[in-house]
Amino acid sequence: MSLNQTPRGDRVHISLFGRRNAGKSSLINAITGQQIALVSEVPGTTTDPVYKAMEILPIGPVVIIDTAGLDDVGGLGQLRIQKTIEVLNKTDVAIVVIDSSSSDYSFEKELLQRIEAKKLPVIIALNKVDQLDQNAIDTEKLKTELGHTVIAVSATSNTGIDNVKQALIKKLPEEEGTSFLVRDIINPGDLVVLVTPIDSAAPKGRMILPQQQVLRDILDGDAIAIVTKESEYSAALACLGRKPTLVITDSQAFAKVSAETPADIQLTSFSILFARHKGDLAELVKGARTIDTLQDGDKVLVAEGCTHHRQCDDIGTVKIPRWLREYTGKQLIFEHSAGFSYPSNLQDYKLVVHCGACMLNRREMQHRIKSAAGKSIPIVNYGVLIAHIHGILPRVLQPFNKVMNGDFQR
Repeated sequence: MSLNQTPRGDRVHISLFGRRNAGKSSLINAITGQQIALVSEVPGTTTDPVYKAMEILPIGPVVIIDTAGLDDVGGLGQLRIQKTIEVLNKTDVAIVVIDSSSSDYSFEKELLQRIEAKKLPVIIALNKVDQLDQNAIDTEKLKTELGHTVIAVSATSNTGIDNVKQALIKKLPEEEGTSFLVRDIINPGDLVVLVTPIDSAAPKGRMILPQQQVLRDILDGDAIAIVTKESEYSAALACLGRKPTLVITDSQAFAKVSAETPADIQLTSFSILFARHKGDLAELVKGARTIDTLQDGDKVLVAEGCTHHRQCDDIGTVKIPRWLREYTGKQLIFEHSAGFSYPSNLQDYKLVVHCGACMLNRREMQHRIKSAAGKSIPIVNYGVLIAHIHGILPRVLQPFNKVMNGDFQR
């Protein structure tokens, strides 16, 4: 997969924070060498977080996030500030932009405390230094006051931009979690069958993103991939010259595929692969085990990481509620959220059911899981839930037993 085709969820998220008119948008344009962000002398030009997926060499594929000023005013300003604060939950590296004409840094200190609480790497860019007497620039003094290295920059004259890029390279976090989707549970030469239903929700003319990414990871691992629809799955197995090492199915086809897959062939789903890749599979399995404790009147949140056109038999709004009501026999109350927003009132729910998070980066999904766990609210994702209600959860976790070191027991 080329850099410019890298999904947003797999890109490094670099976010710029600061006061209104500190020059965040101008700095983005200088770093990227493109006129990406709208620039104006009017404070508050950037009103909502703006996302731009691109490449910064030699860093590679990134998402640059331009945010509204954290000193915005008024009722609408407070809403903008809240949206900016939410960006911290998906940020891998934060750049704090300071107007060099400022002399009071109490605002920046409070902002840095928020960033440090998230344990994020941070870069401080002292912007507009072209407007100062060079002898008046004392980055060492500012470093002592703010507790972080300060880089003198000018988005207008391009001063210090290379220094910001070099700092970004040094600050990039080490890869967390599982970098592979499937490569570490298969071997070169293994035969893997992918069961990919093509229904009304499938994008016209192509496979959905999780299927594409898993297929690519199999090929990068020098294994052999066979792709079939669930209606042809049994026939596909029969015509193979040897048994596959692993079958990966869309979770919605679990019942049929599990019944047609011999017990000595390992089975899992795309959604469960993503639960391990971006989330916390053990925590999500623990959440699945609480499904049996749901009672009449309990509220369940169904959360999705993207927005899409709802189909008449949509999985989040129709299928999941139907399956849970049928499985538990309880009159449950379902509420829904979609996109980058994530409810703060998680304590109102007895269970959070999350999508596979293919459009979210790992930090954002980790935040969502930790937010629920911090309020003792169980959370599960689609694939783990569907496997549980079909009684096949232990089976679909078998492919991970070795690499997870039995961590499903906690």
